[in-house]
Formats: sequence, structure tokens, C-alpha cells
Amino acid sequence: MASAALTAAAAPMAAAAPVRAADGSAGTAGCRSVATLLAVPDASRDVAWLRESLQVAVALELATLPPYLCGWWSVEDRSGQAARLIRRILADEMYHMGVVCNLLVAVGGRPRVADVAPVYPGPLPGGVRSEVTVYLSGLTRPFVHDVMMAIEAPDEPLARSAGASPGIGDFYDALLDVFRTTAPELSARGQLSERIGTDVLEPVTDLDGVERAIGIIKEQGEGTASSPADAFGDDHPAHYYAFGEIYHGRQLRETEDGWQFTGAPVPFPAARPMARVPAGGWSGVSAPVQDLLDRFDTAYAKVLTTLEAAWADGDARTLRSAVRAMGALEAPALRLMETALPDGGGTYGPQFRPPGA
Repeated sequence: MASAALTAAAAPMAAAAPVRAADGSAGTAGCRSVATLLAVPDASRDVAWLRESLQVAVALELATLPPYLCGWWSVEDRSGQAARLIRRILADEMYHMGVVCNLLVAVGGRPRVADVAPVYPGPLPGGVRSEVTVYLSGLTRPFVHDVMMAIEAPDEPLARSAGASPGIGDFYDALLDVFRTTAPELSARGQLSERIGTDVLEPVTDLDGVERAIGIIKEQGEGTASSPADAFGDDHPAHYYAFGEIYHGRQLRETEDGWQFTGAPVPFPAARPMARVPAGGWSGVSAPVQDLLDRFDTAYAKVLTTLEAAWADGDARTLRSAVRAMGALEAPALRLMETALPDGGGTYGPQFRPPGA
């Protein structure tokens, strides 16, 4: 976590495929689905509800990192505009995960990381945006549209059917409402401080801090209802619109007809042709490819165990150790992306396969 991670890597780890809640929607290991959590009457949404919901938020933020990393690693020239946009978004997502871990610790919880990482391809944790299947691949326009933009899509102004599953913005709004109504005592003990990209992770000790933290997560990801270009104090578009610039090949601009992708060109970068990782991961691979897959997943497991330990111990040094461990991910990932599939349909790539999956 920290800007150094963007010169290396990051990702989730361990176990558990999505579980199914009683209502049939995808849950997160040991937690109810977001739809089930939002169905709890307001009067019953207490601190225990907050802890369970924040754990789902940890899993959600974690789940964005592997697809974004695959897209970023695949770009051949990382000095280009598209690569810089993805790099910034990766830093933001790492920061968001740090924020929700701190919030969970603040209300007496302990973030679980090792057993909540999703298996790819699959749904987002908690049954959020159940219409979206998140898969891993190199950077292509369909990948940007169907995965990156789909994850970050705002609840407004995009039209969504009345029966659609809850969005990430809906979920964070509900979390903030419960913080306001329950006014829980917030402990700084065990929360971590660290610079992550351009943001500074710091303990949250009052409601103003909660509102600010959740506001940043929402506005960096989705943008605001008033302006899609708002990104909480900087001059970058929110994630959905930044990915839109890559997809459309033009910067977002306000015109007489509203916001449109008609600005300066955003060239789509040349990328390593990492094929879409199949369900169940790569099979029937050669010994050298299997060695690379094993090296990657071993390093990936270490990163996330160390991240979990950082919040368990409240030790920023352990967090920095996790950042250093992230450096071991990129080398095997790039070697996989440069190894052709036997059928010639692109190259291999990391599968982010949790231990026991």
C-alpha cells in the first residue's frame, strides 16, 4: 500500500469463493450479502451491523486490485496517459482499502483479508452489481468497458433497472447513515497511518473524519451527482470517467450538450496480449509456466497475510513490509504475460488464485 506499490504490485489473497446468502445473492465469507444487509430495518442497524458491513467493504476494495493490476502490468509503455490514469486509480483503491480497514478497527473489528479474496472470473463480493462478471485479462477496450467501468459505474446518472442489485455508492451511503445514527465510539488504537499515492491514510476518530473518508471513496470512484469531473480536490476525473477516457480515446469535457468524451486524445496503449484467465485458472500448463504461477501465488499469499497482520498488530512497519512484498509480484506476472499460449490466442497472465481454491 503506498505509492511504492505502484512500481510493483498488489492484490488479494487467500481463500473462499463467494458464498451465497439466504436470498440467493453472493455474499462474502462469513458475511451476509449487501442486499441482505441493506434489508435490515434501520432500527436494527447497530455497531455489529457496521462491523459486518465494513468487512464486506474491505473485500470489495480488495477485489478491484487484481483486474486493475493486470490491465496496468500489461501496458508496454507506462509513461503514457492511459497507464498513468490506471496507476492513479490503483493508488486510490489501495487507499480506499486502508480507509475501510481503519474504520473497521475504529469500531472494534479486525479486518479479514486472507479469507475474503474472490476467485476470478466471478462476481464482486457481497453481491454488489450482480450483473457484472469480473475477469482478469490484459488491457483491451472490452476489458476497460466490461470490467473496469462496470465496477466503478455510478448509481447516477446511469439508468439502472428497478430490480438491479445494490451499487457500491448505495452501500457506502448506508454505512455513513449508520455511523451518524449510532454515533459509535471510535478508537484510534490499531488504526494505521501511511502515505498512499497522493493521499494520506490516517486514523479516523470522529464523525467528521468518517464523513470525509467515505466522501473521498465515493467521489474518487464514482464522481459526484453534480459533476462527473469532480474528484475530491484534484484535477483528475473520477475513476469511472477516467476509465471512460481510456475506452473512448478522448478526455471528458463539458459541452453545450453536457459532459462528453470529446476532449484531447487519450491514445489506447499497446499492451501485452494477456488472454482472459479461464474459470478454474490455467490448466495443462508446462512446468516452467506452472513454476511462474506458483511463484506468483506464493508471493500474493504473503502480501495479503502481511496486510492482515498489519491491522491485527496496528503496526505501520508491517504495512510497509507488505508494500515491499508486493515487489515480488510483478516479475512473474510479466514473464507470464510474455509467454505465449499453446494455441496462439495470446499469452498467460497471473490468475490470483487463492490458496485452497
